[in-house]
Amino acid sequence: QVQLVESGGGLVQAGGSLRLSCAASGRAFTSYGLGWFRQVPGKEREFVASIRWMGSTERYVDSVKGRFIIARDNAKNTVYLQMNNLKPEDTAVYYCASATVAAMRDIEADFGSWGQGTQVTVSS
Repeated sequence: QVQLVESGGGLVQAGGSLRLSCAASGRAFTSYGLGWFRQVPGKEREFVASIRWMGSTERYVDSVKGRFIIARDNAKNTVYLQMNNLKPEDTAVYYCASATVAAMRDIEADFGSWGQGTQVTVSS
């Protein structure tokens, strides 16, 4: 079982930046990588970005391409999400999750352990 702890959320004005961190402990052989999802009240959780522990495969939802960057530090078992040019529609609770399926598709079903979430609020 992988334990995940997110940090770095907060309140920022539109156009600003935040960096989220996700530290993984108890990393198991079956963790293929980490992903970020986000959720607003009344809506389903949405895939944001993911990165594999090995290789350079990164994936992003179209709405954040060119603004968000996902990166990893394997030595620290930590994944970062650098969020630039933030927009009010980026406001959500952001969750980190460990990929337990090798395909690592952009869906919740391919991710197992989840962090507690961190709030990101972008004011206009």
